[in-house]
Parts: sequence; C-alpha cells; structure tokens
Amino acid sequence: MTVLINILGQRIVVLPQIIFSNKQNIPWKEVERYLLRYIGTSAILTESQNIIHIEKSFPDEYAGSNYTRSLRGSRAKAKANAVQCIHELIEIATEECYLENHKEKHKSTAANGWYYYRTRFAVPITVSTSSASDYTVYSARLVVNCSANGKRYLYDMVDIKKEARNPFKTNSSQKV
Repeated sequence: MTVLINILGQRIVVLPQIIFSNKQNIPWKEVERYLLRYIGTSAILTESQNIIHIEKSFPDEYAGSNYTRSLRGSRAKAKANAVQCIHELIEIATEECYLENHKEKHKSTAANGWYYYRTRFAVPITVSTSSASDYTVYSARLVVNCSANGKRYLYDMVDIKKEARNPFKTNSSQKV
C-alpha cells in the first residue's frame, strides 16, 4: 500500500485498485469474507503507539452495521474498497477522541469506552479499464472499543465523507 502526504501534511492511504465496483449493490457478504483475513492481527497507531487488535466480530460489524446499511453510492463503494488497507488506515489514524460506553449491549466489549480516530484514504478514479490517474479522497472515523482488559479492538469505520478540497494526483504528493 502507498501512503502519501498531501500539501496540508495529512497522510492518505492510496487504494491500489477497485475490487468492489458496483455503487448500487455492494456485495457486503463478499466484503465480510474479504475482511476475515484480518482476524487475529493488529496494527500500531503511529501517532500514539497504541495497538489496535482485530477480532472475529469486526468483519460482521464493518459489513453489516446500521451505518453500513445506510450508505449509498460512492460512500458505500469507498467503504467496501477500503478493506484492502485496514492496517494502513489504522497506522495513519489521528485525532484520538474518547467517549464512555453508555450502551448495555457493549458492556463487556467496550467496558473501558470507545475511541474514535480520523483516517483518510484515496479511491482511484478509473479513466480507462486499465489505468487510474486521479483519486477521490475520503475521510472517515475508525471506531475502536476498549475492553475490560484495556485492549483496543477495531469495531467499524463510520462518518465517511468525500473531501472535495483535497483532490490530488499521485505525482503531486510525497510518498511516505
């Protein structure tokens, strides 16, 4: 995966390709199957050095959450394709925000609350079937729960927004 720095100094993960191309009917079960490869792995947040673990509940939540079901169009396509770079999205995440858990259903999994992090990724805009020269940049929030043992687990990615002020081409940014 390539991570670039834009002119604002923000790190952006560049997706290598579009693997889920339909904006109208995202195959969320296929997305969930793709995410199974991450179970049991972890990634380190560069900014804070916190370790974020990925457990077996992550694929189902990512692909089947209420937030995911509400997505349409390019934001749904962006979330589906972001699965290619989950570790990198964690590594570049910034702007840690903490909230206490108030829901009974998360009493055991988020006993020590929730952490939210801002991350950014670029989805290629295909000019022809074989090349990508431009990208659409999205920002999103990673949702991480903190269990009773103090470990942090990736839960979902929400608040996906297109960053219209942040378009770039790969030759105009620095590689990290």
